[in-house]
Amino acid sequence: MSIFEVNAPLPESVTDSALVALQRWARERPTQIAMRHRRLGAWKAWRWIDVQREVERVCDGLRQQGFAPGARLALSGAFEPSLLILTLAARQLGGHSVVVDRDSQGEDLQRQLRLIRPAFAFVQRRESVSHWLQCGLDEEWPLRLYSAQASAARRGLWQVQSLSVLFVTEAPAAQRQGWAQVAKDAVVWIDEGTEWRDGLTHLFRRWLEGGEGLAFPEARESASRDRREIAPTALLLSAARVDSLAAEIEARLPIAGSWRRRLCEWTLDDPRRGLRRWLKSRVRRLLGFQRLRRIEVPSAPADALLQGSARQAWLQEYLERAA
Repeated sequence: MSIFEVNAPLPESVTDSALVALQRWARERPTQIAMRHRRLGAWKAWRWIDVQREVERVCDGLRQQGFAPGARLALSGAFEPSLLILTLAARQLGGHSVVVDRDSQGEDLQRQLRLIRPAFAFVQRRESVSHWLQCGLDEEWPLRLYSAQASAARRGLWQVQSLSVLFVTEAPAAQRQGWAQVAKDAVVWIDEGTEWRDGLTHLFRRWLEGGEGLAFPEARESASRDRREIAPTALLLSAARVDSLAAEIEARLPIAGSWRRRLCEWTLDDPRRGLRRWLKSRVRRLLGFQRLRRIEVPSAPADALLQGSARQAWLQEYLERAA
């Protein structure tokens, strides 16, 4: 590890301006949906006023756990409401949030944790909690680790607790607005996680500057199905996720060289009328793109995306709009 790495300032995932923006949307659009997340097979929604109240709840919980100004909170998992609320609460208390690749383990995980030395952590999946406890750093500094999936445990100076201990006050009333009432709302889709190092910064900027709602899948494995149900108006992706989404679309299309595949490619040549327009509409609905207007990839230069591979053909028009 270099001296530069040891002394490098921690990157900030969220700024004070984000807290100001949250207060603004909670005041101006209190009942508009701010986040959607599929949990245990059912969609759950948070209005802007709910987000603000949940941040206050977690602030109370973190204070009771000893979180103080300057404390470091490590985040590892998919981007979803609990992670965002924790990040906002930590910032409101004067702390710092730093992402750790959710797929890290062994020496790679050790390196990341030694660099940031967090006193608090949110680790989403039970398997990842096991990797953290086995990385051999539990005697080097105290750590309170929260997870919704893992059971309470202690190893050396590290303590695992249920995420529920941070939600100490009364929960906001259940959001009863029907989905049909918000079906036409603009929605930004995100199926990324903390492996996208700058993703949280881009997410907060996109969400809180524009005030559009976010939507998250239940898991990586269900992302395609969940996206079709939400039919987002925009996708926020890393450059790596653009490639994997293109590969996913490729796998769903007919075999290359078949007459069905040639029909799909023919559709892209001039999809504005007749049979081609109808076919393109069918494919868009299959992909959950029926309302999609643009795909935003803030971590990649626009010209690089516009020169993408041939398999990105079904994404190209949306990338061009974002550029």
